[in-house]
Amino acid sequence: MAGRIRDEDILLVREKARIDEVVRDYVTLKSAGGGSLKGLCPFHDERSPSFNVSPAKGAWYCFGCGEGGDAIGFLRKIDHLSFTEAVEKLAGRYGVTLRYTESGSGPARPVGNRGRLVEANKAAAAFFAERLASPEAEIGRRFLTERGFDAEAAAHFGVGYAPKGWDVLLGHLRGLSFTDDQLVEAGLVARGGQRGIYDRFRGRLVWPIRDTSGDVLGFGARRLYDDDDGPKYLNTPETPLYKKSQVLYGIDLARKDIARNKQAVIVEGYTDVMAAHLSGVTTAIATCGTAFGSDHISVLRRLLMDDGVFTGEVVFTFDGDAAGQKAAQRAFGEDQRFTAQTFVAVEPSGMDPCELRVAKGPEAVQGLIDRKVPLFEFAIRAELKGFDLDRPEGRIAGLRAAAPVVARIRDEALRPEYVRLVSGWLAIPDDEVRRAVAAARSQPAATRRTPDQPAAPAPEPGAVPRLPRPDPRDKVAAVEREALKVCLQLPQIAGSWVDAIEDDAFRSPAFLAVHRAIVGAGGAAAGLTDREWLDAVLAACPDDAVRSVVLELSVDPLPTDEADQRYAQSVIARLLEIDASRRITDLKARLQRIEPATEPDSYQAVFADVIALEAYRRGLREQVAGGAS
Repeated sequence: MAGRIRDEDILLVREKARIDEVVRDYVTLKSAGGGSLKGLCPFHDERSPSFNVSPAKGAWYCFGCGEGGDAIGFLRKIDHLSFTEAVEKLAGRYGVTLRYTESGSGPARPVGNRGRLVEANKAAAAFFAERLASPEAEIGRRFLTERGFDAEAAAHFGVGYAPKGWDVLLGHLRGLSFTDDQLVEAGLVARGGQRGIYDRFRGRLVWPIRDTSGDVLGFGARRLYDDDDGPKYLNTPETPLYKKSQVLYGIDLARKDIARNKQAVIVEGYTDVMAAHLSGVTTAIATCGTAFGSDHISVLRRLLMDDGVFTGEVVFTFDGDAAGQKAAQRAFGEDQRFTAQTFVAVEPSGMDPCELRVAKGPEAVQGLIDRKVPLFEFAIRAELKGFDLDRPEGRIAGLRAAAPVVARIRDEALRPEYVRLVSGWLAIPDDEVRRAVAAARSQPAATRRTPDQPAAPAPEPGAVPRLPRPDPRDKVAAVEREALKVCLQLPQIAGSWVDAIEDDAFRSPAFLAVHRAIVGAGGAAAGLTDREWLDAVLAACPDDAVRSVVLELSVDPLPTDEADQRYAQSVIARLLEIDASRRITDLKARLQRIEPATEPDSYQAVFADVIALEAYRRGLREQVAGGAS
């Protein structure tokens, strides 16, 4: 058992260890003037930097929580190390050979246990990497090759192979003087049943999971054999080193580029991280067997901070299936816990970055990230996918689904912008969307009838049912009414103009029912006399309620001094113009919902329809103007 580290060696470690380099493994530092640096304190939650580092003095201090010290003290606190373990870690980094006092010549102290666990993981990683070249590992090499990874890529990411034997790794590490207790504590082996101690990872591809400084904390292992009844991915269990809610695979490789580029890309697996990095997306990282959570956010916040402001972006990539949608919703909940801009990138075909690189090349992976959309937008669009937004009923249903999502946006400045976007996507006025969002924020169950709320009264027996009429102040409904009066009272004068009207031109249910009866009667160009025409329309009515509206409109006087062909055609032209404007608005909303980069043909087709409708509407406006002159 080694004794205490010699004082002169500790002093040498303190002299060689650069405090700014050590801290930068965990915190993004910016100049604070006077040779000092500042960043977000990693020991307490803060939004403005109060953590200061003085390279000249080799010291750090946080004005927020009052913690401070040198490089050794920083490592002890952030990695939960003993004094000896921290000195050993720094010594390994800066090439200092440590000497220990003999057990009998001073207070004997064991080499730090955390250091031994790190060394055990490091030795296991080297063992697995070496075994990847063995004949037994051919199945693993084939797995990598099929996904576009050669030997150089495997070596860069430290990918290895765990032999199928029950104690191959155990025997190797025992030969390096690691104790069974240390290997169990590191999560490399397990104790159980009659078998005793056995290797945790067997017959699997293995990825080492490192911290920001490069220490191996644990492993993720992928099943390869059909007779392996374990999970598809098996990770190191919770250990003094490995905390699954805090570790991020690839953070050691991505850390510097995340800080430099102010971007972190969250993918879903080890091979996705590899594919992204090899495609030029060197800020890609992945969680390890758990959802992205608040501890992961804390790691990224420290890397993305810039002069006290979070200017970076976090891009989540998800599969296009239902599981990916759920992951996006989870991310939506976490997003508002930090201020970096958050985006989502989903490949329309459903391919993940690894599959995308194999199928379409590295540039397709970069293109996926370039096509990112804000997370809030993604969450809202996901809610709208189940509705037919080309129909009024679908748009109203979509608004009811989207309003609660918009209501969850806590940023008071950002929420109105999404109200405006939803208004554009659904072709529904801003004020209606705003009211729906306000209702969702204050009364999420407002649309449900409470037990004490009376139901609508039933009609009296024998009474003629009455269709609800629109508000007389509604100018659009007034045009619908006047056009139907022309259809009923001046069929010969209106002629084929009447038959050009379609159902979509009417928003009032009562007026729509009358129009359908007119169409059912054969249209105004049927050549019937006035009396025959009215009788035909009444016969085509489905019930007395519609017949009541027909009779009302047939006797409501027209402006007697303007009841000629010019007037009749201009009224109908005005109705058709309103309908054309509504359809143009709907098409423009559809254009906003289409991604030109991924659906160029659909975009061009809808755009052409908009141009044609615009020309048609101009002609109708000229007709209306002629009738008014």
